[in-house]
Amino acid sequence: MSDHKQGPSEKDIDSCNDCILGRRAFLRDAGLMATGALVSLGLSPARAAAMPLEIVSALGGANDDKSYPIPAADGAQIDKGNAVIVARAEGKVYVFSLACPHQNTAIRWYDKEKQFECPTHHSKYRPDGTFIEGRATRGLDRFAVRKNGDMVVADLDKLFEEKKDEEWKTAFIAV
Repeated sequence: MSDHKQGPSEKDIDSCNDCILGRRAFLRDAGLMATGALVSLGLSPARAAAMPLEIVSALGGANDDKSYPIPAADGAQIDKGNAVIVARAEGKVYVFSLACPHQNTAIRWYDKEKQFECPTHHSKYRPDGTFIEGRATRGLDRFAVRKNGDMVVADLDKLFEEKKDEEWKTAFIAV
């Protein structure tokens, strides 16, 4: 005969009811902790919410086609999983490779300057991906894109280089 129990008894469950955190309480506490972290970093929650840089994931797509919601305002969204940046600027939406064309370092968006910059060698790019200055010799690589309703669909199998591919000039959608 074994003293092994099949599961918790009703007494065990009743005594643990106070240790289980409800979903709403968890979300409230998580929000408060996130707010505290932002404030400790010197960033108010209102300012963080207004920042035009977001982390996103593709919402769908078959094979190498990835769909993203068209951004509502100018700024940048990063999909780290697919190494993609979705950027909206002056009525156009672009999908760029996250890699700097100089040495494949992940580029960053700087909202104050309204430009992308490579943190390694400080190559700078306009919101449309054109090269400004630095060690790179060309603009950010753009993916082929098309509009599908309120989505931008990027073909991650078709990447265009500014000085090599004529399609680079038209790899955007108007919004």
